[in-house]
Amino acid sequence: QEGWPNKPIRIIVPFSPGGGGDAVVRFISDRLGERLKQQVIIENRPGASGFIGAQAVATAPPDGYTLLMGFDGGVVVAPQILKAPFNPLTDFEPITKLNDATLIIVAHPAAQIRNVADLVAQAKARPGQLQFTSSGQGSTPHLAGELLAIRTGIRMTHVPYKGGGQAVTDVVAGQVPVFITVVPTIAAYVKQDRLIPVAVTSAKRSPSLPDVPTVEELGVPGFSVSSWYGLLAPAKTPKAIVNRLQQEIAAVLAMPDIRDRYLAAAFEPVGNTPEEFAAQIRADYARWGQVVKDA
Repeated sequence: QEGWPNKPIRIIVPFSPGGGGDAVVRFISDRLGERLKQQVIIENRPGASGFIGAQAVATAPPDGYTLLMGFDGGVVVAPQILKAPFNPLTDFEPITKLNDATLIIVAHPAAQIRNVADLVAQAKARPGQLQFTSSGQGSTPHLAGELLAIRTGIRMTHVPYKGGGQAVTDVVAGQVPVFITVVPTIAAYVKQDRLIPVAVTSAKRSPSLPDVPTVEELGVPGFSVSSWYGLLAPAKTPKAIVNRLQQEIAAVLAMPDIRDRYLAAAFEPVGNTPEEFAAQIRADYARWGQVVKDA
């Protein structure tokens, strides 16, 4: 690894351009390139629940020049529902978590759901008939809905979409009454009163929507779900390279203007150590695996 990096570094994003996962890595790419004195190239490889991009990194040489912009849905959830061409626990070296993203439950005004108690009451009155949607089958928002159902003893029907864009359109139009997604996707609609904020699923309130209570505040003790994006390298990437990447990324995330860009997009920057990130991946894999089985 001596002399690394001596050529451009490629970060593969398993989404189309323009989404939240694409944005969080583009926020830092130029500054990271400046610190490493090499160009950082963003390459979008969407498809197959993020598996196409992830497999490209899992099979790349472990030399620190090909990285994955991973997300919890693609790393710890989807591989437990769909057959993945990689092992999320052994085929990657976690580098650092870039950010946490708060999830929010919203409802169409006509649904007459303004809090968790309303949602639970409607679901219990019509078991299995209350619909909720998310950005896709096996996404973290989908599993957050299933976990809420398990914890409150209700049954809801999940209506999956292939992305957040069409889901937003249909929920705003009243086609589906309840939507679980990351805050940036719907913050504007909440502020325009076109969607009713029911609760955020995180342990604390979102700075961008401070008046919206948490699920725990509304009567579900210990309920805490957030989504994350992070960088991973192929397994067996030298530890010195992984540590250097983490240190430089953490330094970029701490820059005031970069931090402000993250917070303005309702993302909380993190930049933790490889060991801390690896521990969260293992814990989340076990946690969501149990929810998948229970649901």
